[in-house]
Amino acid sequence: MINSARRNLKMKRIALFAGTAVLGLATLTACGNGSSSAPAPQSTPAASASNAPAKVSTATAGNFGKIVVDGTGRTLYVYDLDTAKPSKSNCYTGCAALWPPFLAGTGTPQVSGVDPSLVGTVARTDGTKQVTLAGWPLYHFANDSKAGDVNGQGVDGTWWVDSTSGQKITTQASSSGGNLGY
Repeated sequence: MINSARRNLKMKRIALFAGTAVLGLATLTACGNGSSSAPAPQSTPAASASNAPAKVSTATAGNFGKIVVDGTGRTLYVYDLDTAKPSKSNCYTGCAALWPPFLAGTGTPQVSGVDPSLVGTVARTDGTKQVTLAGWPLYHFANDSKAGDVNGQGVDGTWWVDSTSGQKITTQASSSGGNLGY
């Protein structure tokens, strides 16, 4: 019985490692060379499809503490290869397919739980405006299928959930499955 449990635990660890490796390679492909060969996203963020003003809010996320989310509770991420001063996105084509930019919509982004002076926008090369926090462009992760998912945390060592002060959080997700504490 104990050997069976150990074998099952070992198999789960191997599967987790393999899944993480595949996701990391997919991200390198999508974000490293600008190709459009990113894996098909599981879902697309509804907030980016609307012309309504973007909503920036917060949620408590296990061992992350308070993080920034959109108006539907979907986690927002920052990318180490972007810049904050001046604000600039470096995620386009294949990268943006896996990491859709959090678009501002029309008007000023609505803010709750975050200092409004930290929230702004940056123009993307296609003319759309992307929401920023403390100058950093914000993104969704296409493989976060619902509010509360934080599957993009630490991907490729360059993608991070963001604190309410605009500082990236580099803590790894707790063993609770990486979901927000709703």
